[in-house]
Amino acid sequence: MAVRVPSMELHRPPPSVSGVRGKSCLQKPFLVQAKRLEGLEKANPRSRGKQSLEQEKKRAPLIRGTVSPPLPVPGHITQPPYVGKKDAPEIASEIQMHDKVSIVHMKAACELAARVLEYAGTLVKPSVTTDEIDKAVHKMIIDAGAYPSPLGYGGFPKSVCTSVNECICHGIPDSRELQDGDIINIDVTVYLNGYHGDTSKTFLCGEVDEASKRLVKVTEECMLRAISACKHGTSLKKIGRRISEHAERHGFGVVDRFVGHGVGRIFHSEPMIYHQRNNMPGQMVEGQTFTIEPALSMGSIDCDMWDDGWTAVTTDGSLAAQFEHTILITKTGAEILTKC
Repeated sequence: MAVRVPSMELHRPPPSVSGVRGKSCLQKPFLVQAKRLEGLEKANPRSRGKQSLEQEKKRAPLIRGTVSPPLPVPGHITQPPYVGKKDAPEIASEIQMHDKVSIVHMKAACELAARVLEYAGTLVKPSVTTDEIDKAVHKMIIDAGAYPSPLGYGGFPKSVCTSVNECICHGIPDSRELQDGDIINIDVTVYLNGYHGDTSKTFLCGEVDEASKRLVKVTEECMLRAISACKHGTSLKKIGRRISEHAERHGFGVVDRFVGHGVGRIFHSEPMIYHQRNNMPGQMVEGQTFTIEPALSMGSIDCDMWDDGWTAVTTDGSLAAQFEHTILITKTGAEILTKC
């Protein structure tokens, strides 16, 4: 998840994290606006095969359900500092670095997030509502003595994000029942002992067609390929190049409106992690933690924002998938922290 940040051009460094804001869907909480690098559309082919188009025609558009009230959190559980505030905080400019002690805390938060996500995935079945998933996730997190980080972040009303089919990210759990053939991204973040652990995965619901399965498979591969390129001293832009190359090889587009971010004591901080080709500066540093969370689309990489201010869907209704891990940079590589 991310916060409101300034407009940025990918071919030059941003002037500051407190720059001018845009008015499009890109400037809502949990996401980052990024103008496309000139020529990016040519670099990201988004043509779909006949099979994909025919399958999408059969799929009913996503319709919102009823959103139930936010769930309560026991008073003894420590809340993040943004809870109770109307606006989401700015993305912090500091790079979050860790020593041996803080790494232990980060690993604990990330391991809990991974276990919660794994459990949430077992609930994905036809006729189950995303609201039911939210309730189960909420209970598991607070039973572990942690706080569900999305709850109250900039007014977000739920404890987890559930993004179904054409929803790229930040879907609000509601009364809609999952349908046979749906795909759903579940994005879990927990706040445990003062540290956030952030992860997401796209799950298959019932009998899913082969084109959708391929989208999900390739999206996860993109994330893992990007992680495999990470180590101390490596340029951050290598992440976007690795993801773009693999996505393009399979005919998918990389959504360029959402980025990964530093994570730790602060939910969202520098560095911004762009998932498409870019010329942004910056290198990975041993001891820092951040998320890599690419979203791929079968069709358009552009998004429309629902009037709830959160739900971002593809403009053409094509399916989108996303995966996310929190990683720790080491001298020789990257350690995935959000593993059970």
